[in-house]
Amino acid sequence: MADTPDPKRYTSLKEFYPYYLSEHQQTTTRVLHFIGTGLLIVVAIVAIVTGKYLWLWAVPVIGYGFAWVGHFFFERNKPATFKYPFYSLASDFMLFFDILTGKQGFRSWK
Repeated sequence: MADTPDPKRYTSLKEFYPYYLSEHQQTTTRVLHFIGTGLLIVVAIVAIVTGKYLWLWAVPVIGYGFAWVGHFFFERNKPATFKYPFYSLASDFMLFFDILTGKQGFRSWK
């Protein structure tokens, strides 16, 4: 698996996000991330509204499941989650909302 070079240790989400985007070049990877993040939001809301809190255990499986399929099979890189778990999680939501609002597309910005 190829990895985009990570020349430094990121100390803010603002400087990490461009690196995160560079790790998500494939359209399929972005689509899978978008689906996974959207589904986890829906499942979390439904679990809370219905009081079926056990469903919350599915949230990380859904989110990471879709994302990691994108990374391992299409992007062919390691998810940023392994090096930057909190920045990566925040960036997943940023990418989701950036795609939703048209700020980012499903196609790469490269």
